[in-house]
Amino acid sequence: MPAPRTLLRSAPAPMARPAPAPAPVPAPVPTPAVSTALGTIGPAVLALLLGLWGITRENSMWRDEAATWEAAHRSLPDLAHMLDRIDVVHGVYYLFMHGVFTVFGDSLVALRLPSVLAMAGAAAAVAEIGRRLAGPRAGVAAGIAFALVPSTQHYAQDGRSYALVVAAVAVATLLLVTLVNDRGEPGTAARRWVGYAAAMLVAALLNWFSLLALPAHAATVLMAHRRGTAPLLTRWLTAAAAVVTGALPIVLISRSQSEQIAWIRPLTWSTALAPLLVLALGLLCAHLSRRCAGAAATPRTASAVPAVSVASVGLPLLAFPVLALLLVSLAKPLYLDRYVLFANLGLGLLVGAATGALVRSWRPLTALVLAVFAALLPLQLDLRSPQSRVDDVLAPAETVAGTTRPGDGVLFIPSLRRDTAVVSPGSFIGLDDLALAQSPTASGTLQGRETAPAHIRRAMLGKHRILVVTDTEGHGDSGGARDTVKRRVLVDHFTRCADTEVRGRRVQAYERGRGCSAGPTGS
Repeated sequence: MPAPRTLLRSAPAPMARPAPAPAPVPAPVPTPAVSTALGTIGPAVLALLLGLWGITRENSMWRDEAATWEAAHRSLPDLAHMLDRIDVVHGVYYLFMHGVFTVFGDSLVALRLPSVLAMAGAAAAVAEIGRRLAGPRAGVAAGIAFALVPSTQHYAQDGRSYALVVAAVAVATLLLVTLVNDRGEPGTAARRWVGYAAAMLVAALLNWFSLLALPAHAATVLMAHRRGTAPLLTRWLTAAAAVVTGALPIVLISRSQSEQIAWIRPLTWSTALAPLLVLALGLLCAHLSRRCAGAAATPRTASAVPAVSVASVGLPLLAFPVLALLLVSLAKPLYLDRYVLFANLGLGLLVGAATGALVRSWRPLTALVLAVFAALLPLQLDLRSPQSRVDDVLAPAETVAGTTRPGDGVLFIPSLRRDTAVVSPGSFIGLDDLALAQSPTASGTLQGRETAPAHIRRAMLGKHRILVVTDTEGHGDSGGARDTVKRRVLVDHFTRCADTEVRGRRVQAYERGRGCSAGPTGS
């Protein structure tokens, strides 16, 4: 019987497995370099936007900006002629603005944009210092805090040198922190020291009161010196000596022009109270940041503590310049907050460190920034109005142009109010400047040189109608013999027929005799 055949079956084809679902693509995580850049750029962008917001200030220009406008429009020989007599302390800034106007043209935006950009750069530097010393959140908070300080916003829209000084001191402070915490290669360190000295020298040449930042930096260096960075002190002393040597000529020359700041009032408790309260806030922030950082410290983080802390950089920068100028002002009145505006750098660092220590995530930090911005909004709106400054030189010129009659004369009481005519000469066409003997440019001054009181009296009596540009009560200067004669002749021989107050100044119309030819007397 034949053996049964074995039936060979082909193996079943394997079942196809379903393709695995694609793994979710993780959201891109910013690299440390990108995060660092964003943390630095963010506060700078905020400062830039705040500076550009309302930059023309409703088409107004106050008296100090008018000085910049006048000086920057002069030729280089005429500018040198002026600096030989006045304002040498602002000479480098005037030269810089002369270049700005030459390249970009003159306008209110061109006048203020350098200050806006300088404050944006300073905010970036503050954010970077805070990041290096206290971490990313503290850095961002520090830069934003600095940008939101009202005086930072005020001078970011001011056509003067103070914002540029702040930026230069900020860059110098950042370089110093870098040198203290990351000494790096010898060649790199040497370049940074040169950069530090150059930044501080630029600040001093723009306004030599910025030399008061050097004692603050000295305190920071001494604190780092105690931690074993022995060569640091010697190198800093060398750089500081170079800065002082470079600035010394301007310091000595400007002392011969010290009558220009004779108007600064003696120090009072009300003057000193505001900076002392700000200093108290800085001390509180330093205490909070230290306490919170200490509570959150671990053995790992404790081993990575930088050679200096936010407090050892921020507190001296906030306290030393302000206290030094207050103490000097007890003997000679010198204190103005804008002279030590760079102390805001220290305030921003301290507030940022405290905020970064108290607020442990980005979302509540964002909410806090928005809340502070909203709380400051009324003040920010006021800062961008003409009323935020003591006066405006443009609006009175428009008033003069609208009230001038053929044959009118014009007087300026005091003579410094002639800046209205210098900035807006078209509004004074056809008017006879009764007191002017030599123009501001020819005389190397900002207000011109006036003739003798007797000549002023004769010129006034030869006119039927005189326009007067002067200050509102409380904002004027006492004036000398010439202004006394102007006022006396107006009272004895003229009648005031119009009086218009406009943005911190008055434009008055006087007519010879005891009556007015048209219109009632203004009030």
